[in-house]
Amino acid sequence: MKQYITLSLVLITSICTAQTKLLTIDEAVLKGRTSLAPSKLANLQWLPSSTNYSYTTTKNELIICSATNNKPLHTVTLSALNKQLKTITQDTLQTLPMADWADATSFTFNYKNFLLTYNLVNKLITATGYFYDVTEMENADKAVIAHRIAYTEGDNLSIQDGRNKVQVTTNGSHNIVYGQAASRSEFGITKGTFWSTKGNLLAFYKVDQTQVTDYPIIDWTKTPAVVNNIKYPFAGNSSQTVSIGVYNLATKATVYLQTGEPTDKYLTNISWSPDEQTIYVAEVNRAQNAMKLNSYNASNGAYIKTLFEEADEKYTEPQHTLYFNPNNAQQFIWQTNKDGNNHLYLYDVNGTLLKQLTKGNYEVLTLHGIDGKNNVYYASNESSFLNNETYKLNIITGVKTLITQGVGQHATAMNYDFSYAIDNHQSTSIPRVISVINTAKNTASVIHTAPNPIADYALGTMKLFTLNNAQGTPLQCRMFLPTNFDSTKKYPVVVYLYNGSHVQLIKNTWLAGGELWYHYMAQKGFIIFTLDGRGSDNRGKAFEQATHRKLGTVETEDQLVGINYLKQQRYVDATRLGIHGWSFGGFMTTSFMTRNAGVFKVGVAGGPVIDWKQYEIMYTERYMDTPQENEEGYKANCLLNHADKLQGKLLMIHGCDDDVVTWQNSMQFVHKCNTLGKQLDYYAYPAQKHNVTGKQRAHLLTKITNYFIDNL
Repeated sequence: MKQYITLSLVLITSICTAQTKLLTIDEAVLKGRTSLAPSKLANLQWLPSSTNYSYTTTKNELIICSATNNKPLHTVTLSALNKQLKTITQDTLQTLPMADWADATSFTFNYKNFLLTYNLVNKLITATGYFYDVTEMENADKAVIAHRIAYTEGDNLSIQDGRNKVQVTTNGSHNIVYGQAASRSEFGITKGTFWSTKGNLLAFYKVDQTQVTDYPIIDWTKTPAVVNNIKYPFAGNSSQTVSIGVYNLATKATVYLQTGEPTDKYLTNISWSPDEQTIYVAEVNRAQNAMKLNSYNASNGAYIKTLFEEADEKYTEPQHTLYFNPNNAQQFIWQTNKDGNNHLYLYDVNGTLLKQLTKGNYEVLTLHGIDGKNNVYYASNESSFLNNETYKLNIITGVKTLITQGVGQHATAMNYDFSYAIDNHQSTSIPRVISVINTAKNTASVIHTAPNPIADYALGTMKLFTLNNAQGTPLQCRMFLPTNFDSTKKYPVVVYLYNGSHVQLIKNTWLAGGELWYHYMAQKGFIIFTLDGRGSDNRGKAFEQATHRKLGTVETEDQLVGINYLKQQRYVDATRLGIHGWSFGGFMTTSFMTRNAGVFKVGVAGGPVIDWKQYEIMYTERYMDTPQENEEGYKANCLLNHADKLQGKLLMIHGCDDDVVTWQNSMQFVHKCNTLGKQLDYYAYPAQKHNVTGKQRAHLLTKITNYFIDNL
């Protein structure tokens, strides 16, 4: 069994244990992203068509700096802004508003439904006078023409065009919805409206849900309780019918793209050509194993051609829109993992592949764009699956340059012409360093260094390492050791996991992608262990697709590698192992407590999928095919079929308003345990959806903490 415990130590980070201050649960949960997170420059952003950037200070100052020397050019104080505001109204602002830069010398902000503009040069405020407040608009989507905003009201779509409101649709209903994200926000879909490049036309989703099951979400906070029906497409059943409309603001006419039969498919990655004449759509079949990139005439909706097709024996999942080369409108970059990893490919508008721009055993994580010299800027994990670094690659010569400095996670934001980048750098040893990078000279100037926000606390040690599974694949691991750790003692372990698609828990960033709650648990004497097994994100197509048609099986094999490693450590009490996860992690937790009963003494499963037939079409059928096609796979991974094997203490938690993993999943498991005489602990959160948020999150983590303390 030694092949399961090959240990390669990658990185160890010690947090000072000489301090005596301890985290409270409220600090660990509610302040981990605020006062106990590494400090940053608030509202840091580039000004349009400029090499200047701005940020706000804690003293209510807006600072505008030049990237050439990082020295302040302008300072806008709250008092100065209020002085000008009094020329329009007697009211004053309590804090500086978020600056929405209209150009390199003026920014706008909303004030009591007025759009006001402040000019840096003459230091005057003018009332632009458009009556809208984006914060009160649902699904607000701005065009490049600043005063044009698409938004939804109920199930209909409207446009605010200056002072004028344009009603795009009027027949929206519970069954037919306009302007909202389609396909349960899968395939990289995050919204339902898509402005053309010049802001003259608006493409939008029309979602016909008539054939989709009505599903009740009950509001228990009202008396009597109120039923709110949503549309929930269960795997193997009828799905949405999606179409794409195009509204022309000049003609006030709408046309629909002629996407043809069958209608049971997915329309994703909607992209506009630079001249606003053509719309490109990635069309994925219901089986999700074939994709066509099609083009359509934006003026009449007519189908033009299929540029190319992609197919996969398991599934294909286009995630990104086309990026047109600003130096050649006949070329675009397409992202695909067809060669095994997500990479960049250069095509022409006829669908001819011109060049594969990136290749290798790494993932392109973000495409930033192309500058005027045909340099592509992108982020990838080429140096390590734990890292995220930004590169410059010349399309013509193929010369590649790493433009970020220092290993770890880099979040970069490029200015308008890519001459400079703001770089936000973190690692397990670096809380945060923000730099301005000159991309031509490849030099960086630090503009902010965050101190260690938890330096005063008595914390344990965190380490990152890899373990090899039976196939020899390295799996990333993370471990938080208890405060004042003593290797001669034995400690209980809580395994925190997710192990589902599109999630990578372990990264070379502050706390290694973890939470302060892990350190809080370490203070309580627990080891917190995490492993990213097959099925997790950013490791390539084969790594993710290993779970196809058998969700929960391969993931368990990899998690057992970590568990076997833990059992062999002399400081681990193998009789006191706990497991906790949410959503897919809740499914994995329940799976371990049943299908692998006896491995863990205690489990806490949050928002778990129990039966994949009870989950949505778009996600489930990608990874499991339909229940009709994969009857054995669904049966083997339905946890209702394993409830009779439940051992140990299991706490199941669910939000009563969960519209992602429906409450019925866990309630069916409770019912099954009741009929089998199996004891199960359960807790529900009324008025909470899939994730428990706000102050109730501290309540949640307190409950989880106490459950492990009391039972492990």
